[in-house]
Amino acid sequence: MSTILGTTLSGRYRLEARVGAGGMSTVYLARDQTLQRPVAIKLLHREVASDSDQLERFRREARAVAQLSHPHIVGVIDAGEDENRPYIVFEYVEGETLKERIRRLGRLPVPEAVAYSIEIARALGAAHARHIVHRDVKPQNVLIDDEGSAKVTDFGIARTRDEEGLTTDGRVLGTTDYVSPEQALGQPVTGQSDLYSLGIALYEMLTGEVPFRGENQVAVAMKHVREALPDVRSGRPEVSAALAAVVETATAKRLEDRYADDAELIADLEDVLAIEMARSGSASGEVTSVLRTLPSRTQRRVPFFVRRRGFAAAAGLILALVAVALVVWLGTRAHHGTGRVDQPAPSKGLKQVALCQGCADAYNPDGQGGDAQNNAQAGLAIDGNPNTAWTTEQYYSGQLDKLGVGLYVNASPGTVARKLVIDTVTPGFAVTIFASNTTPNATNFGASRWVSVGSATSVASRQDITLSSGTARYRYYLVWITKLPASSETVSLNEVSLYR
Repeated sequence: MSTILGTTLSGRYRLEARVGAGGMSTVYLARDQTLQRPVAIKLLHREVASDSDQLERFRREARAVAQLSHPHIVGVIDAGEDENRPYIVFEYVEGETLKERIRRLGRLPVPEAVAYSIEIARALGAAHARHIVHRDVKPQNVLIDDEGSAKVTDFGIARTRDEEGLTTDGRVLGTTDYVSPEQALGQPVTGQSDLYSLGIALYEMLTGEVPFRGENQVAVAMKHVREALPDVRSGRPEVSAALAAVVETATAKRLEDRYADDAELIADLEDVLAIEMARSGSASGEVTSVLRTLPSRTQRRVPFFVRRRGFAAAAGLILALVAVALVVWLGTRAHHGTGRVDQPAPSKGLKQVALCQGCADAYNPDGQGGDAQNNAQAGLAIDGNPNTAWTTEQYYSGQLDKLGVGLYVNASPGTVARKLVIDTVTPGFAVTIFASNTTPNATNFGASRWVSVGSATSVASRQDITLSSGTARYRYYLVWITKLPASSETVSLNEVSLYR
C-alpha cells in the first residue's frame, strides 16, 4: 500500500500519509490541491472493489453520511473513483480517537466522559432522525479534535432503516466489544442498538476497560447477550448513582428496558452533567463547551460561578450548598437512568428498581370527600431517605372508613418485580400489594385492573414482601393499606423499594 503515497486521485487529491486501515479500506491524509487544504481520504481496497456487495456498501456510506450535517459528525466533502477504486473525501480532523485518549489517560474525568457521551448521542440523534443507524459505535470511531470536541466518523456499515438487503443474511457487523445483544444475534438493528454501544463506550470511558473479555470475538458477543454488565461503580467508585443508572439503562439487554430514543438518553446525561458540576465546582475543556449548550432548565442547576466564573469570594460556601441540594435532589431521580440512593437488597441477587422523583402518587379511589391523601408528599416515600415519609390522612376513629387507601409507584417502562420492601415508623398495619399496566383510575379501583401480587397482615418496621407476579412485567405497583395499626390513626410509608 505504501507505493500509492504521492499519487493524486482524480487529478486533485494527493495522498501524503497512511493514517489507518480496515478490512475494506485504507484512510490517508491527503492534500486537496484545488482548495489547498488537508483532507482525509478513505480509499477502497482494490480486491474489495471487485465485490459488488462491498462496493455498494462503500457507496452507501458516502450517500448516508453526505445527508448528515452536524457539528459532531465528520463531514463528507466529496466522493469519486480513480482507476475503478472508489474513495470518499472527509474533512480532516486533527487530534486523536477517543480510544487513543482512553488508552493514554486510563480513565477519563467523569464530567468529560459525560460531556463526550452527550456530543456522541446528539450526533447519533441527527443520524437516527434521517433513519440512518451507525451500527458500529465505538471509541475508535469517535475523533477528538484539537479543541476537544467529539466527532463521530466511519459510517462504513451504516444503512438506513428503510434499506433492504446487504446484511439480511444474518451476519454480525460491528466490533463485538460494543455490539448490542440484538446485533450479536443477527436480529433487526435500530437506533437503540447504537445507544447500547454508546453505553458500553461510556462504561469504558469511566473505567478504562471494556466490560467483557473473551477468547474470541464470538465469545465476547455472547457475553453481551447473556451476561449482566458489571457495576460501573465497582471499577469507578466515585461514579454517582445517577450516572450508574444511565449506564445501566443504556446497556439493558431488553429493548423495552433500554432508552427508547436519543432524546431520553441525552436528557438524563444532561442532568448527570449538572450533578457532576455541582459536585466538582469547576469545568474545563469540552465540559465547558457542552455546559453552554444545555437547556436553560438544566443550566440553572449548575452553580452560577461555574457557568460564568469570576465569583471566587464565597464560591466555596455557595458551591457546598448547591452541591448538597443537587446531589440529594437529582440523586433520587431515576426515570430511564437517573439514579437514587440505593436501599440494601432484601435477598442476594436482587437489584433495586430505579424510580424517578415524580414516580409515586397517593391513591384514594372512592374516598370520602375525594381527598388527595397528601399527594404532595408522595415522593418522600421513594426519596432514599428513611427519615422522610408519605403519611395518610388522620383517621380519628382509628379505623379506615373505606376499603383501603395507599400509594403506587410508576416503574416505567415496566419490570418483573420480585420483592417490595416497606420501611415505616408506624408498624402493625395490613397491606395488599397490587400491580397493573393500566394507568391508575383516580376514582375507580376496579377500572385500574389491579392484580394482587403480595400481602402482609402486620407490617414490621422493615417489611419484605415477596411478589408472586411470575414472569409478568408491570408498570404500576400499589401499596394498598387495608387496616390501620392498633396504636395509630395514620400510616407512614418512609420508604417503598422495589427489587427485581
